[in-house]
Amino acid sequence: MSVPPEAEQGRATVTISAGSLRGVTGADGISRWLGIPYAAAPVGESRFERAAAHPGWTGVRDADTMGPTAPQAPYRGVLGELLPTVVIEGDEYLNLNVWAPTDASGLPVMVWVHGGSLAHGANALPGYDGAAFARDGVVYVAVNYRLASEGFSVLDGAPGNVGLADVVAALRWVRAEIAAFGGDPARVTVFGESAGSILLGALVAHPDAETLFARAILQSGMPDALPPAKAGRITASVAERLGRTRSRAAFAEVPPDELVAAEQAVTAGGTPMTGGAGFALAIGDDLVPTHPLDALVAGAGSGIGLLLGSNTEEYRLWFVPTGLLDRVGPLVFAGARLKFRIGRRVLAAYRAARPGAGRGELLGALATDLLVRLPINRLADARLERGATTHVYEFAWRSPVRDLGAAHAMELPFVFDGLDSGAWTSLTGDAPPQSLADEMHAAWVRFAKTGDPGWEPWDARRPVRVFDAPTPTTVLAPRETERAAWG
Repeated sequence: MSVPPEAEQGRATVTISAGSLRGVTGADGISRWLGIPYAAAPVGESRFERAAAHPGWTGVRDADTMGPTAPQAPYRGVLGELLPTVVIEGDEYLNLNVWAPTDASGLPVMVWVHGGSLAHGANALPGYDGAAFARDGVVYVAVNYRLASEGFSVLDGAPGNVGLADVVAALRWVRAEIAAFGGDPARVTVFGESAGSILLGALVAHPDAETLFARAILQSGMPDALPPAKAGRITASVAERLGRTRSRAAFAEVPPDELVAAEQAVTAGGTPMTGGAGFALAIGDDLVPTHPLDALVAGAGSGIGLLLGSNTEEYRLWFVPTGLLDRVGPLVFAGARLKFRIGRRVLAAYRAARPGAGRGELLGALATDLLVRLPINRLADARLERGATTHVYEFAWRSPVRDLGAAHAMELPFVFDGLDSGAWTSLTGDAPPQSLADEMHAAWVRFAKTGDPGWEPWDARRPVRVFDAPTPTTVLAPRETERAAWG
């Protein structure tokens, strides 16, 4: 995506360590620098290795169009209609975009890390435009990182978690260079959704977190990682599909498009809610030395301000458009109960709260709480014991599109205040409440500027800011009977 010609007013040139960049200053008073490489292209000898420093360039490099995106395939079926994919060819896809008010100086910085199951997504998606943040006095940065096998393989002869290492490299770039764009490197807030939130949660747990950012916002994705043997199962399946050994040397011989095709084959039918083959962080290296949620509960990241939350009906993104909601029969439901150790007391509490609900709806609510809401409460409670500040939210507005309700990813158009852009209508429909976007976007900006999003921090009363129309409200201990039933 490039800046529309009618928005152009002039050029904005900055100089960073790698060279000079020529961006665009729009009539809206916002300057944009797009497709800036923060590391060397991860190709050739650099493939499956941690990001290396970019060699730089001579002269002035144009930064007025989106840069390449990481190799990936579009979402399948109806999910592809709801969550579009942007593919821009090129090797320098370890790039980032910057939006800033014209003549900015010393402003807070927000760094966005996109989601997509560690296999999809890009900073070039129109919905991730940072104009609203820049309008409100923030320098906004959107990051690309390596996806799927390129970023999260477990290979002999190669480091793990290189996609996470890419995010670290981008944050170090921000620390070193953002002052040239008017940002304050000591006032960086990272925020991400779904897989992006999982990556950032792992970094909050890292001992060096406070050298990279001051605050973090985790949306619909709690810190998670697997032992290498489990995280590497998908790599083994891809290797088998390709007829290759599970080694860096073997994978480096496979063109990226063939690797993506093999990934599609082995992940078919799986979802974050129902399971199946998927990519994950691997425990055991310097970036993820232990399970990140356990580390956070034990006190890691207590010096970092944290805002975290989820959507009321996360499961509906996968259960409703695919028809799965109505296909959960007795055997599937019983198998899920056994797998997740859902006892009679828990099930009774959920049934009592949802009279008349079918098995699909019950299973979706249980899965949402197991994967997101229960860990949020666990982490917020642990941080409270250590005196760390935590704010918790829940997004509850129900979209009429395909009966999605308050599904996974539904908060994004409101966080980005992008309801009038047309980028999000596939999720929200044509008449979402602008007042809710005003409230939610402003809360994120306030948190980045002050550490206070506008409601009381977590305490023994369990306050949760519920974002819904017509007016967001703070609710104490929502659905406490269900949460408490887990013991």
